[in-house]
Amino acid sequence: MSFGDFFKSRRIKRGLTLRQFCEEFGFDPGNISKLERDLLPAPQADEKIKAYAKALGLKPGADDYLEFFDLAMASNKSFVMKNITDAELLRRLPILFRTLDKKDLTEEKLERIINLIKNESGT
Repeated sequence: MSFGDFFKSRRIKRGLTLRQFCEEFGFDPGNISKLERDLLPAPQADEKIKAYAKALGLKPGADDYLEFFDLAMASNKSFVMKNITDAELLRRLPILFRTLDKKDLTEEKLERIINLIKNESGT
């Protein structure tokens, strides 16, 4: 699911048309329409994403809230590593991203990598 798809589905789940949503929360209907159709990437500013999340009824820390932020980062290709302070690990992350960017990465392989990371980190 894309950021736009997720955004639109949550807005509809709240029972709001695009125009109602924008009027109630003070957003520009043209920009929200473009976001929902993936014609615009998600904003990079955390405050704007938080404002959208709040308007969509997403609760901080909930799974759907975290997914919303993950989809936003994927939409604008701006992955932020806020909690990683190990300099050696940070230096090696581009290798991981280059590996994941290979064309032969299947959904199954990606799922195995994710499970390995989750199992190793205890999440």
